[in-house]
Formats: sequence, structure tokens, C-alpha cells
Amino acid sequence: MTASRPARHRLDQLGRGDTAVVTAVEATSGQDLIATRLEDLGFVPGEMLRVISRGPIGGDPIVVQVGFTRFALRRAEAARVYVVDAIAPEQP
Repeated sequence: MTASRPARHRLDQLGRGDTAVVTAVEATSGQDLIATRLEDLGFVPGEMLRVISRGPIGGDPIVVQVGFTRFALRRAEAARVYVVDAIAPEQP
């Protein structure tokens, strides 16, 4: 049996309560300050995150928890963070 790869999404496509793992942050240029800042905040490959809430109008901002810290991101910023769904531990 072959395990399928989890689907890759952008962070702005996740819903409230969704848990995911960061795979990449998209940089639009060589010295992209927003991508650098997101990485400095902890949005790095392998890091688990959870969507805490979304704004009432258009889902902006998106509140995301990385580790023990919560961040409010604009949808445009969240769209630059690529994630895969977190694999839930199997229940006995």
C-alpha cells in the first residue's frame, strides 16, 4: 500500500481550527522583506501551526498560532505561506 502525499495549500485557504505544517514561504524577490519577516516569526518548513480565527469580513485578518505565539496576518501575507495538512495521530 502506497501512502499518498498530503495536499499542499496556502495558509489563507485553511479554515478556523485547521492544523497544518509549513512547507515553504514564497519570496517574490531575492530580498523579500515580508518573506524574511514571516520566516523570522517562525513560519519555517516543518513548523506546525493552527488557525485560531478569521476576521468577519472576507476572513481578514487570520489569527495563526505557531508554537505558543499567535500572529494576526493579512490574507495576502498568509497566501505566501505554503502548508500541508497535519497528520492526526491514530486513535487506538
